[in-house]
Amino acid sequence: MKFLRKTSKKKQTKKSQTPFRLNFLFVIVFLLFAALIWQLAYLQIVNGTKFESEISSTDTQTETGSVQRGMIYDSTGKVLVSNSASRAITYTKPLSVTSKQMYQIANELVKYVKIDTSTLTTSMKSDYYLGSEKNLKAVNNKLKKQISKFSSLSGTEAYKDEVAYVKKHKLAASLTSKQKQAAVVYSKMSGAYALSTVYLKYEGVSDSEMAEVGENLSQMPGIKIGTSWARSYPNGSSVKSVIGTVTSKKQGLPSDQLGELLAEGYARDDSVGSSYIESEYENVLKGTKSVTTLETQNNKITKEIKTYGGKKGDNIVLTINEKFQKDVQNIMESAVKSVSGSNPYLAGAYAVIMNPNTGAIYGLAGVSRNIKTGKVSENALGTINQSFVMGSVVKGATVMGGLMSGAITPTSNTFTDQPIKLKDTASKSSWFNSSGSNDMQLTASDALEISSNSYMMQLAMREAGFQYKSGASLNMSTSIFSKLRGYFNQFGLGVKTGVDIPGEASGYEGPSTQSDIGKALDLSFGNYDSYTTIQLAQYMSTVANGGYRLQPHILQAIRGTSKNGGLGKTKYQFTPNVLNVVDATSAEWNVVKNGFWSVVHGSNSMRTGTKLEDLNPQVVAKTGTAQTYYGTNETTTLSGVSYAPAKNPQVVIAIAFPGMSEEDSINMTSMHEIYEAYWKDVQSSDGYTTN
Repeated sequence: MKFLRKTSKKKQTKKSQTPFRLNFLFVIVFLLFAALIWQLAYLQIVNGTKFESEISSTDTQTETGSVQRGMIYDSTGKVLVSNSASRAITYTKPLSVTSKQMYQIANELVKYVKIDTSTLTTSMKSDYYLGSEKNLKAVNNKLKKQISKFSSLSGTEAYKDEVAYVKKHKLAASLTSKQKQAAVVYSKMSGAYALSTVYLKYEGVSDSEMAEVGENLSQMPGIKIGTSWARSYPNGSSVKSVIGTVTSKKQGLPSDQLGELLAEGYARDDSVGSSYIESEYENVLKGTKSVTTLETQNNKITKEIKTYGGKKGDNIVLTINEKFQKDVQNIMESAVKSVSGSNPYLAGAYAVIMNPNTGAIYGLAGVSRNIKTGKVSENALGTINQSFVMGSVVKGATVMGGLMSGAITPTSNTFTDQPIKLKDTASKSSWFNSSGSNDMQLTASDALEISSNSYMMQLAMREAGFQYKSGASLNMSTSIFSKLRGYFNQFGLGVKTGVDIPGEASGYEGPSTQSDIGKALDLSFGNYDSYTTIQLAQYMSTVANGGYRLQPHILQAIRGTSKNGGLGKTKYQFTPNVLNVVDATSAEWNVVKNGFWSVVHGSNSMRTGTKLEDLNPQVVAKTGTAQTYYGTNETTTLSGVSYAPAKNPQVVIAIAFPGMSEEDSINMTSMHEIYEAYWKDVQSSDGYTTN
């Protein structure tokens, strides 16, 4: 029994210890839960507003970065325009930054980097001067004494007064060299939008500058080391004026397009195509900017993630053959220099070479000559934006207009070349028959062969419904002007050709009133309205291909970039664009084409294209001579249009020498040289011999 009682006592002691431990554990758990609840309550009640504000102020922004522009190639794949890279110092403006902070960063940066101050203005100096809190406070104190309501002015109005005060008292006139450099930097930084990047120095950044800036980036928030790209022209000098330009970072965006370009995502100092090819194909060449996602909190950047690396601009391939272009440019320049001594009013020379079946431009060459100094300079753009009275080259369009109007037919088109004598009007005649001693019967093809002015005038009068009689009054309606021009326009004469280069001129139309009715006769043989050289090329192409007026184009294709940096996949290929069709019969076309053939290969000794008859493949052509003036001095425009081979046209040449003082064969000589260069540089002449 004792044994049993002892055992029972031990069990009772054990039972009494278990509830105590359990209760102690419950107390600990209770205290922990109480602490957690208290912490949650503290966060929710005491700091809830603060955390809610921080959450609401957290945002995601994007920053963009510039990329390389696409390159420009010639038709053979030779680089005309590329990009040269240079080291740069940039500034990305934070979301929230004060003038004081930018002032401090600008002063810090110029300790390590030398900045060009050639663009520094008085306003920039004043802005920098007021960036100092000490200076700003002193100016404000002065203005408060002078302007009673100064303290109540808005920030913008007050700042205007502050700047005016600094300028008036020349407070920023004695800035040190470093302060002037800092003023340029401060101006660029202040003018940037939040999260936009501006270039503070993009040329001539030295190794030591890069190293020192890199070591001190932590002291200059927003300052970064980057890369700047600029255009270079390894093989494009002969056509640089046609390629055009891009703005430099110093120039910034064009002022007349500033708002539009900023809205499209450009930065103020981005490079943008500002003229001609660079401008026309800006959307192709500019590429797509890199994108960096910025996580911000309370206007401070907390994280940067590059979400898109950017894409270099696509490349464009031109129809121009660089070697041929250079050769033609040299031919035209040499021609001008060779005759300028005896032709003091020669204004220059222009040539366009294109494919009559596609509209592709192989060469676009021109030189202008300063009549006062005699200096000759490259001006390929003159082929599209300068017009001249071109003379007899247009007679093919006159003849075709007569055929299409029914004034003549392919089998009935003979007139007598004779001086045209109208009442109260000076006699007008062909170059070979001014006295009337060389009257002759001419068909339309004959008239083209020897360039009869009389034939064209009689044709125009018949189209106007006027029966010519020597000594009669010229009684025609002014509608003859629009009738003749209507046919000319179908060939591209007197209207824009549609070439994909900005700045094309449409030429000039002379007055068309009843008092000018006699000028309609001059219009018929090309001595009234003016045309551009590219219009002549389009006109002759329309003849060569049998009536299709094609848009001339300098773009051949748009291509990407391969992995090794060369030309990549073709994204766009230009296809021929027919603007209108000259609706004539094959018999009517033969009248004009036979006439142009005879200009070079005919039997009449008065034909005008004999200097081209030795070319192989054989060519057809039409020459032009227009009587013009430089002041009171009588001058001549020599022109020419041609295509080859005669039976399978592959190339058209149009050429013009305005302001010659004497008739010369320089137009035909130059055209001959251009043909030789074409068959050497662009296309083999093999297989095109007509025998």
